[in-house]
Amino acid sequence: MVATKKDAVNDAASPVKLSARERLLAAADELFYREGVHTVGIDRVIEHAGVAKASLYNTFGSKEALIRAYLDKRHTSVLDRITAYIERYDSPREKLLGVFETQGAMYAAPTYRGCAFIAATAESEAGGQVEEASAQYRAALRTLIADLAAQAGAADAESLARKLHLLFDGGSVSARMDRDPSIAMVAREAAETLIDAAIAAGA
Repeated sequence: MVATKKDAVNDAASPVKLSARERLLAAADELFYREGVHTVGIDRVIEHAGVAKASLYNTFGSKEALIRAYLDKRHTSVLDRITAYIERYDSPREKLLGVFETQGAMYAAPTYRGCAFIAATAESEAGGQVEEASAQYRAALRTLIADLAAQAGAADAESLARKLHLLFDGGSVSARMDRDPSIAMVAREAAETLIDAAIAAGA
């Protein structure tokens, strides 16, 4: 049978069918972030994803592994978003400030409920996969900031990175608690003061 032009158009217009893994992760991302990783039961995730219960256990093995995959996905999306945004700038100093600019749009989103990693670790016991995933995310973010600080000529890049990371964390908490997206620019202003002082000290 020869495919017609109409068939080609219909195929192009048809939505891409997500795999069971993708549907489960999308459901987990929405529900876990909005309501909490332990507040939401596994049956709700399965129902929301529209898959059979066996699909979850065949794909992830356990709820804890699904939570870990959700956090790993958040890790990747945050770092990818920051990396893509700061590419518009040429200098390491501007890129450092851009890290804080990326937060503004996220804070303004009606679905913003703070840092997914802070929320997840607050619900979880120490020493598990949640803590491990959170530690890896924070280390990656700190490394990104420290590398840019070193490239900018900061006198002590690691020290500056710790201070900027603290501002980054504080901005997310303040935006969530105070419902104030403009805090991203306040954090940026504070970051600029710290960055310029560190660069001057390294000159």
